[in-house]
Amino acid sequence: MSELTPAISKNSKILGLFAVACTAAVALVQLLTEDRIELQAQQQLIKQLNQVIKTSNHDNEMFRDCILSPANNNTDLLIDVIYRARLNKVPTAAAIKTVAPDGYSGNIELLIAINIDGSVSGVRTLLHKETPGLGDKIELRKSDWIETFAGKKVLDDNDNRWAVIKDGGMFDQFTGATITPRAVVKTVRKTIDYFQANQEVIFNTASNCGAEL
Repeated sequence: MSELTPAISKNSKILGLFAVACTAAVALVQLLTEDRIELQAQQQLIKQLNQVIKTSNHDNEMFRDCILSPANNNTDLLIDVIYRARLNKVPTAAAIKTVAPDGYSGNIELLIAINIDGSVSGVRTLLHKETPGLGDKIELRKSDWIETFAGKKVLDDNDNRWAVIKDGGMFDQFTGATITPRAVVKTVRKTIDYFQANQEVIFNTASNCGAEL
């Protein structure tokens, strides 16, 4: 046993040095790629915002002009962050990141942009788990259905057009998948109502978020 002790001690030191070297290498790689990852995330966010709000409709950096978890009296509407668009410092639109909680397979993360006049500027699906070939038609790369919201407004509190056709509304449902579009339409309508009722707070609250979506 005594003859093995020096060898064991030597191997332990080698393993220890190897662990330290690996840890240092991982830390160095993370340090070198951190800025690149942050830049890519920022560029992706800018691309998404420019998809739902025309570049001609703002001259500010929307990804920096934003507020996290704003006050919301509608407990059924889950708001994560709001990005504000301004032209010559005048508010023109807002892109609201929210969630439709009642999709067929769970939460559907959405980016909903609304113009100052209450009309929809654009909507994009950010994340979902809906059924491929059915509910996933809420993705722009699968279908142009999500673009049907652009330009539409809520006329009044009793505007029953904001539903799928099966429920008497103006939005198409998907063959074999009504729950998914129904959930998205419902959340877009609630988001418009929230925006209309809270514009002053939305545009006057000091920015308090970073550049990540």
